[in-house]
Amino acid sequence: MRIQLAGMVKESVVDGPGIRMVVFVQGCPHHCIGCHNPDTHDPAGGYESTTEEIIAALPDGKLVSGVTLSGGEPFQQPEAVAIIAAAAKDKGLSVVTYTGYRFEKLLEVAEMNPAVGQLLQNTDILVDGPYEQEKRDLSLAFRGSANQRLIDVPASLRDGAVKQWTDPAWSF
Repeated sequence: MRIQLAGMVKESVVDGPGIRMVVFVQGCPHHCIGCHNPDTHDPAGGYESTTEEIIAALPDGKLVSGVTLSGGEPFQQPEAVAIIAAAAKDKGLSVVTYTGYRFEKLLEVAEMNPAVGQLLQNTDILVDGPYEQEKRDLSLAFRGSANQRLIDVPASLRDGAVKQWTDPAWSF
């Protein structure tokens, strides 16, 4: 399946826990002031790739422990991104997905768009909410503003309520 990309990074330590491969999708409707990736906003920008090419590039899980789906806005291309997330999970990799949408809104959309639900089902940690420059906080792990949440998606879907993700390495 075709997908519009802004780029990929084979190893990152700032886009989720552990060492991660990051897939930056192209296209974002949020246009957050102060966005870290403004070049990803134009849906016609970047370059075309395929899910097959991205899946072939997925790590083996020996050094890189997961895949982060960022952007742009991954939920603008949910069918393709859901395929990548499912393939990552099949390889035993964790999946972090960044979105400017709130988790609750995505659950509503998933009722009408099964691909949104599939992407959520294959996401371990969701970083949700738009970047808000006035709430910028550089002390936060894996996000830029205090309104954004780190959501434990499997626990939230199981319990029917938002469950915050906490890094087990920092829990005492």
